[in-house]
Amino acid sequence: MSSMVEQLNQNAPPSVVTLGGNIESFDQESGVIEFRFEASDAMTHSGGIVQGGFVAGMLDAAMANVVFCVLDKLVILATLEMKVSYLDIVRPGTLRATGHVLRLGKSVAFLEAEIYSADQKLLAKGSSTVRIIDRPPPDLDST
Repeated sequence: MSSMVEQLNQNAPPSVVTLGGNIESFDQESGVIEFRFEASDAMTHSGGIVQGGFVAGMLDAAMANVVFCVLDKLVILATLEMKVSYLDIVRPGTLRATGHVLRLGKSVAFLEAEIYSADQKLLAKGSSTVRIIDRPPPDLDST
């Protein structure tokens, strides 16, 4: 596991912790990050379905963290646009998300991510355009 992945897992923001997220791997050659999320019953609405906002948050986390791994440094990412396609019902349990960079410029990145069930069924896809601000994010622990 890369030192950036270890750093990101050890200093995960509260949103990723709430989503039960952990980076499982990053492949430098393919540029693909793999996350594991634990969707809890607390994330559900009627019928035991995970609310779409939590799914969007998981996709967003995979997309943001792949940028950090590709750049091998922490930067500020400002989401300019994000789209999510929900392809099937998401139930509580272990989910796998993959994320990759479509195009990386000096100040803008185009990203994609997917979420899969434990049995590898594609549940949701997301795409995002982010502005890259080349400085470290503020220390969340100082607030």
